[in-house]
Amino acid sequence: MKIQSIDTYSVAVPLHTPFKTALRTVTVAESIYVKVTCDNGITGWGEAPPTHVITGESLVSIEHTLNHIIAPVITGESVFNREALFEKLHNSCVGNTSAKAAMDIALYDCFAQHCQLPLYQLLGGYRNQMETDYTVSVNEPDEMADDAERYIQNGFNILKVKVGKDTIEKDIERILTIKKRIGNGAQIRLDANQGWTAKEAIYAIRRMENLGLPIELVEQPVKAHDIEGLKQVTDQTYTPIMADESVFSPEDARRVVATRSADLINIKLMKAGGIHRALQINHLAESFGVECMVGSMIETKLGITAAAHLAASQKNITKVDFDAPLMLTKDPVEGGVAYQQAMMTLSDSPGLGIRNVQLEHVHA
Repeated sequence: MKIQSIDTYSVAVPLHTPFKTALRTVTVAESIYVKVTCDNGITGWGEAPPTHVITGESLVSIEHTLNHIIAPVITGESVFNREALFEKLHNSCVGNTSAKAAMDIALYDCFAQHCQLPLYQLLGGYRNQMETDYTVSVNEPDEMADDAERYIQNGFNILKVKVGKDTIEKDIERILTIKKRIGNGAQIRLDANQGWTAKEAIYAIRRMENLGLPIELVEQPVKAHDIEGLKQVTDQTYTPIMADESVFSPEDARRVVATRSADLINIKLMKAGGIHRALQINHLAESFGVECMVGSMIETKLGITAAAHLAASQKNITKVDFDAPLMLTKDPVEGGVAYQQAMMTLSDSPGLGIRNVQLEHVHA
């Protein structure tokens, strides 16, 4: 089964509410879809959203990388020779992890369809259901409390609350206001998106601990490159600390887990360069006794379905953050993961289970 052709499409879907973090504000989910067609007629799909503040990629760079750098290297190669194929994919260029992830996903989709297995079973088959959180964007405290209350009423039991903007006191006010409004209605995770220094993070987390605020974890409190600062926060607080932007590669993961710089790792396909490298990160973390979450960028259901298959396949992946498709005003993908409020279920359809991509919503 050889790769015969590679096609790319540009996608833009508005969000029904702006997504705000310490790093950026998003109102439209933009992506590049890639379709891989094999010589036996099997087609696989992948997705790459541009997240310039994290991966450094744009729509133009992703499309160029897929069509002019990756495609010439792997077209004509056999999907069965996966180790050699993924080596060529990842060595085709430096960085460009989202573009690589889109191609990696499409190749896994093709291979799993050939095997007549849903991808999560091909990868490990640990479960087929997961519960996602829902993100509370960073805004004024009362608006965040309103959002939190609404998400709980809509059936979500875990809230991922964005902080790291303005001042520490404002962040603590945000959490206190939310907690006062929702009581014990939901579990709270915090995501600072690199918004604090190590000292600020230690101060803020200890304040919340002393106030009795039950925070499940704090994600990426410091700058991505500040591994020493991340370790300081982990060592000097009781609340579990999760590394996100600090871990792109298996090499990054090794540096974090070997030094015990974080308690948890958030794996994202768009940082790792796809499922192949994401599995390496998870297995490395598992060998150190470190559990993983799988998260996402602002993606459509195509990319999220791939991430969900990975998460469902592995025992060591114990948390997921897959609310992005629920933020969109429309869904260009038929099939894939199914949502029932916070619960996500993967079908037994082969590959990603994508039945159709409505190309009237995308542009070649």
